[in-house]
Amino acid sequence: MKRNMILLILAASFSLYSVHLLLKTANEGGALVYEALGYKAFGMPGKLATSCSITMQNIGAMSSYLYIIKYELPIVIQSFTGASDGEWYINGNYLVLLVSLFVILPLSLLRNLGYLAYSSGLSLLCMVFFLIVVIIKKFQMPCPLPTPDTVNETMHMLNSTPHIDNVTSDDDNDDTCKPKYFVYNSQTVYAIPILTCAFACHPTILPMYEELKDRSRKKMQNVANVSFMAMFSIYLLAALFGYLTFYIHVEPELLHTYSKFYKYDVLLLVVRLAVLAAVTLTVPVVLFPIRTSVNHLLCPTKDFSWIRHIIIAVVLLVGTNTLVIFVPTIRDIFGFIGSSAAPVVIFILPSAFYIKLVKKESMRSMQKIVATMFLIIGFLVMFVCMSLIIHDWSTEDH
Repeated sequence: MKRNMILLILAASFSLYSVHLLLKTANEGGALVYEALGYKAFGMPGKLATSCSITMQNIGAMSSYLYIIKYELPIVIQSFTGASDGEWYINGNYLVLLVSLFVILPLSLLRNLGYLAYSSGLSLLCMVFFLIVVIIKKFQMPCPLPTPDTVNETMHMLNSTPHIDNVTSDDDNDDTCKPKYFVYNSQTVYAIPILTCAFACHPTILPMYEELKDRSRKKMQNVANVSFMAMFSIYLLAALFGYLTFYIHVEPELLHTYSKFYKYDVLLLVVRLAVLAAVTLTVPVVLFPIRTSVNHLLCPTKDFSWIRHIIIAVVLLVGTNTLVIFVPTIRDIFGFIGSSAAPVVIFILPSAFYIKLVKKESMRSMQKIVATMFLIIGFLVMFVCMSLIIHDWSTEDH
């Protein structure tokens, strides 16, 4: 638990510092597009590296949101309809395609990012609601945990939350209700890539900065500070109270863990709907910088075209849906993206651009020295994470 808290603090701090570097470089370099900064700094190789990193990073983020739709929406529909597992309309693969076609694609066709501000605000409110319910359930859930069958049967008959007086423990070990502060297992190697991805908002920073009214670096930095603090708090509290509810029984997908003990809980059903709304409305926001990156790479001098605008969105959604349908776990996508593209977007590119484009500071200045150290840290994070994940993949079946 302490390990993940430390990693979360470091990931948030490093990401916020890299936003500072990015905004300062954008002002000094005279460009408010990530790819344009790459071109100004290192020519076409820099532009290509920037575009590829942003595309990989945001495809990973889109995949994670679509995975949530794939696995949570069938449970919601099943709760309302009582359908059996064989029905086509509770098949996650079909549902993610339908949501992408009828909800995500129309929102993705909006021309400006500013129009998505309301959907982003609603997404944030949904995640706050999710956090509140996680905290509430911590104080309702008994410990030791009841057996899932006992709880679901009792709740089905009484439609109430089980109490500690009438539960059957599934584990007589005294350590069941004690937090483990440092745990290392086969999943630990994915902690750093996942947390790195959690704060990799850099591709959307410059488009937002460009559309900000009365634009100034200080104002945008304040926006970033408040946003990072809000998301850090949500991540930290959700992880903390989720772990303190289930301890050693907590699973990678928290809502699935609740399902084992609260199958008929109405509040958790509402939470699922809120989370589904949040991730569905966030996908178009994540898609926007990918399309911008592709446009700047393939058609940098051409005027806006609705045909090109639509084709890029459709291709991206088709490719991401294919990935979500055929890749068995989100862990593998997060592991690869978080250890390859995320360090480039967060650590390497902002610090490299800063060192190259901010001319008024010498290489011996404290700012340039810190940026150089940040660049080195980025390469170390990428190398270590990729090595550990490749080793885990190679030994997984042994």
